[in-house]
Order: sequence, then structure tokens, then C-alpha cells
Amino acid sequence: MWFEITIIIFLIVLAIVLLLVEIFLLPGVTIAGIGGLLFAVGGLIYAYMVSVAVGNITLVSSVVAFGVVFFWLLRSKSFNKVALHTEIDAKLTSSRDLGIEPGDEGITLSRLAPIGQAKIKGINVEAKSQDELIDEGRTVEVIRVEGYNVIVKLKE
Repeated sequence: MWFEITIIIFLIVLAIVLLLVEIFLLPGVTIAGIGGLLFAVGGLIYAYMVSVAVGNITLVSSVVAFGVVFFWLLRSKSFNKVALHTEIDAKLTSSRDLGIEPGDEGITLSRLAPIGQAKIKGINVEAKSQDELIDEGRTVEVIRVEGYNVIVKLKE
């Protein structure tokens, strides 16, 4: 009986470790997650083969143990060394907020096919051609401003 319990404990502990590695360290679904699920299922099946009482105790204790370790890892500072600690303080400014208005003129910095870069009022913006492809270095006129896109046409 002790040999079976030792095997069950080994399988469940290995399953919990692999599942926690999958959740906290490895991105996506990997061998660790699949292996953890297989070991958990195998341990539970083996426990229920020993007896229903052992199976029920194994099921409840493994779920509780996983939950306790999971929440302990979330609250601990264990993963601060491998966690990403960057802050993004940039903001995206609308072309309208930059003062670009219909009728303004500029020059294309890249080919507009149909979207590219243009310099209007000395500001580099993302420009969208209204109906045709516009080559680099051509003079364009702003037709309208839609959020972050500046709709332009070739200046005639």
C-alpha cells in the first residue's frame, strides 16, 4: 500500500510542477503542459485503481495543493527576476491634434500604395492616397483627416 501511495504522490507532484512551469515560464502549449496533464490523469487513475477513497483523497488534495502553490507563486516575488518590467509612456497623437487640416500641402517620403509616409507642415505622418498610387517625392494635398490617417491626393 505504501508503494502505491509513493507512486501516486510522485505522479501528482510531477504533474503540479510541470503545470506550474507551463503556466509561469513557458509560452503557449508545450510538452511540459501536456506532460503535466498526462501525469495528473495517470496519477488519478492509479489512485482510483488502488481504492475509491484513495482516489477521492488524491483528487481533492492535488487540486488544493495546486491552488495553494499557484496563488503563492502569484503573490511571491519569485518571478521578478524573469518578469518584464517596462512601462510605455508614449501616446499616439491624432493628425488632427497636430494641426493638419484639409488643403495643407506636403511631400511624400515613401510611395503611397495606398498608404505610406508623407511630410506635411514639417511633420512626418502616415498618409493614405485617395484613389491612386503616388510615388516618393511628389507634392500632395490633404483632402481630409480621419483620426490618425491623412487622406491625400496628388497636387496638380
